[in-house]
Amino acid sequence: MPQTDSQQKTVGLILGHESSDDINDQLNWALIEWDDLEKRVYKIQKRIYKASSRDDVRTARRLQKLLISSWSAKCLAVRRVTQDNQGKKTAGVDGVKSLTPKQRFNLINKLKLGSKVKPTRRVWIPKPGKDEERPLGIPTMYDRALQALVKMALEPEWEAKFEPNSYGFRPGRSCHDAIGAIFLGIRSKSKYVLDADISKCFDEINHVRLLEKLNTYPTLRRQVRAWLKSGVLDDKKLFPTEKGTPQGGVISPLLANIALHGMEEEIKKLSETFDMKEKRGRQMAKRDKRKSVNFIRYADDFVILHEEIEKIQICKEHISKWLNDMGLELKPSKTRITHTLDGYKEEKPGFDFLGFHIQQHTVGKYQSGRVKDKKEGKGRLLGFKTIITPSKESQKRHYKKVAETIEKYKGQSQTILISKLNPIIKGWCNYFSTVISRKAFGRLYHLIVWKLIKWGIKRHRNKGKKWVYLKYFRKIGNDNWTFATNREDNNPIILLKHLNFPPYKSTIES
Repeated sequence: MPQTDSQQKTVGLILGHESSDDINDQLNWALIEWDDLEKRVYKIQKRIYKASSRDDVRTARRLQKLLISSWSAKCLAVRRVTQDNQGKKTAGVDGVKSLTPKQRFNLINKLKLGSKVKPTRRVWIPKPGKDEERPLGIPTMYDRALQALVKMALEPEWEAKFEPNSYGFRPGRSCHDAIGAIFLGIRSKSKYVLDADISKCFDEINHVRLLEKLNTYPTLRRQVRAWLKSGVLDDKKLFPTEKGTPQGGVISPLLANIALHGMEEEIKKLSETFDMKEKRGRQMAKRDKRKSVNFIRYADDFVILHEEIEKIQICKEHISKWLNDMGLELKPSKTRITHTLDGYKEEKPGFDFLGFHIQQHTVGKYQSGRVKDKKEGKGRLLGFKTIITPSKESQKRHYKKVAETIEKYKGQSQTILISKLNPIIKGWCNYFSTVISRKAFGRLYHLIVWKLIKWGIKRHRNKGKKWVYLKYFRKIGNDNWTFATNREDNNPIILLKHLNFPPYKSTIES
């Protein structure tokens, strides 16, 4: 929309710009119809998905080239890495970050596939709840935008191919979907579990095998290979990357999923060779053998479920060989075999997955769940219940984070402390509110209350506990222990309570 000189001058004063070109760029960027761009890109992605579903490779490749050259897709790619992404203020080796609208337009015009790639900048970040650190490879802003563009083209093709029980880094899928799949696999039968983790998955993936599995057209293959071989700049030293995908790249999660694609089908094919017989002594049909084993994967964590321990051990050996072909291996410290109800050898029953603890508990006949028997048409008593709760490790990490936040802001006001604690409590409780978590919520709430009392006592060393209670806690409704601001304030700032987030039992409980 054209602007008069007076309008430009007025807008310039508002926005703090002196150049009329900068003002125009700012206005033009703000006036882009993003909804229309999303619709155009989605239509092409939908066609790529359908073409991939029917194995029409030629059409899929043509549409991918069309999408990568689309101005709409380039705009969305630039917007996602320069505005929507949390790392928009993190620079790569070229030092470019926080782009202006003019720089964004210039970046859109520059985006195209090529083989020249700058190395990634290595940043070490702490692992949650551990003393270890893991490396992140931060690409330049240009490479991030180009990776976002390529991801738009590749993702629909692979979404049509990915296995049904793969949940990590996929649109429309979450951790809760993976937990729900595990629940459905064990709700009617107790099973043995191979709870496994792949050692340094992102860092050890074989480039040759990954590119073979990617199987895309030559120009795009060379671009992906250039990203994989770009090298890492750590403390002003350049290190070559002969294997792995850089954690921190926009396209890395998709490439990791492509590398691990096929694990579920491999286990299902293996199950067809199992020696499993029906009650009459005949071998079970291949279809029933495939159904007898459950495979659920979230990124590099996965579980295999089966009624017989021998079959679980066979699966473990087979999947280890499959992973070796991709340059990967199972992590011994995080790989264990147990049972959902009785345990296995010295292992305790149940297992942890994605922060949840899944376990079955023996109960009496009046409390046990029932499973409908199709032949007899009536319910069959199970004798156990499947209970999913927040794991002890998750509770410890959450409490540690809250305690560290309270310690960090010990010199700040109550208002600031509440504003820092509420997002932490809200995020954790929302994540676990779909499982049986009331007991864990109550325990954490009481621990945090005592931590807040100590916080108040340290601030007012000459006052007693009673004075601290009266100053920082107030009665709201029937609760006398609400950590909130001034009692005389009609609109106090209140600390969220864990117990105010209801644990819904209907979704994951037999």
